[in-house]
Amino acid sequence: MTSPDLSSLLNREQAQEELFDLLRIPSVSADPAYQAEVARAAEWLRRKLSGMGFTARVDQTPKHPIVYAERLTDPAQPTVLIYGHYDVQPEAPLEEWLTPPFEPSVREGRIYARGSTDDKGQAFAHVKGVELLLSQGELPVNVKFLLEGEEEIGSPSIIPYLQAHRDKLKADVIVVSDGSRFAPDVPTITYGVRGLSYVEIHVQGANRDLHSGSYGGAAPNPINALCEIIAKLKDDRGRITIPGFYDGIEELTEQERAMWASLPHSDEEFAASIGVPALPGEAGYSVLERIWGRPTLDVNGIWGGYQGEGSKTVIAAKAGAKVSMRLVPGQDPDRITQLITEYVPQIAPAGVKAEVRGHHGGQPVKFKTDSPAIQAANRALHRVYGREAVFARTGGSIPIVAAFSDILQTEVLFVDFGLNEDAPHSPNESFALQDYHNGILTSAYLLQELARSS
Repeated sequence: MTSPDLSSLLNREQAQEELFDLLRIPSVSADPAYQAEVARAAEWLRRKLSGMGFTARVDQTPKHPIVYAERLTDPAQPTVLIYGHYDVQPEAPLEEWLTPPFEPSVREGRIYARGSTDDKGQAFAHVKGVELLLSQGELPVNVKFLLEGEEEIGSPSIIPYLQAHRDKLKADVIVVSDGSRFAPDVPTITYGVRGLSYVEIHVQGANRDLHSGSYGGAAPNPINALCEIIAKLKDDRGRITIPGFYDGIEELTEQERAMWASLPHSDEEFAASIGVPALPGEAGYSVLERIWGRPTLDVNGIWGGYQGEGSKTVIAAKAGAKVSMRLVPGQDPDRITQLITEYVPQIAPAGVKAEVRGHHGGQPVKFKTDSPAIQAANRALHRVYGREAVFARTGGSIPIVAAFSDILQTEVLFVDFGLNEDAPHSPNESFALQDYHNGILTSAYLLQELARSS
């Protein structure tokens, strides 16, 4: 029996209004000032899922709550666990937003708001996809939702939660939509995510700020020293110099390199899309290979000295930088953090003390591309886009994915609805209305196809 075309049944206006209500809640997990708002977003989702006939609850954690909901209709059918997060990045720098970050607006077919694509829009598309199926009868599979409020701060509570609720969270497949498709008209199945080691480098010089006239040329300068350290972390071919950094990594296969080379990608268009004249990186690898399949090291923030208006001629006593290292299969984040912790003091210039402080991290993960769940996803995407999906890995990191594999022993299926041009984490984050609506339809068709594949 052929399933009906759900596109004509989707109430797009209502779907937009409900997402706007969720986007208006400033659920910034990193800022304690927003703690009550994070809790409010969790309760909003609980009420929505309860209204759809789910058994839903808000589970407290040491920091921000987790929303869990389930609708179990037939033990003979597969169980699908849908994961997403409702917390968002801080809105700063506020002055760069064209419209208020927590008052969603539509311009040229795109929703502009913090969290629109990362991840409220994509996660809520699954809620609406389930609701669309319910409007036509019972769900074809058992569905569970796991929506957390700490993803943007490294998910510190999720592993204890998974361990404590392992039996409750049992499923045949876990669906995640928290990333980007390859291109606007190209449905994409992501089969790997990079891991992460995030650290801070702290450099200490004198016991106080010094007059640059009285001490310049003699006293150590922590800012200069920090620049030297950073410059030594890569060589002139874009290779990371930390001893042992590349040991044991899984090299790209020729099949992967050929598959990615066949994708409709242009280095020139990619560079133009971010307004730069060149794309520097590790020699010997294409842009897509460097983004998806190679480890990286990037400075994400830097501080030290006077940064106000006018001049202040001092040699700062302290300087620091935030550094992220994206990791590939074969690299362990704890080991990489230890390697850079040992290396930085060795390359620090004389007169300063340099130390590394570890933050959060995540394991890299890679999945097979021929499982029944991935085949079901391909069929669902074909029903929406009219073409086969391409297979890609993502340069981003989702720490919970490795935990799903290790603790729940469940296959993870990435079906992303967003695009890189949505500018997640940046001012003027957005999500195309068409992508939101297609996400709803994809979610509904995916559940139907997963039921058929059982």
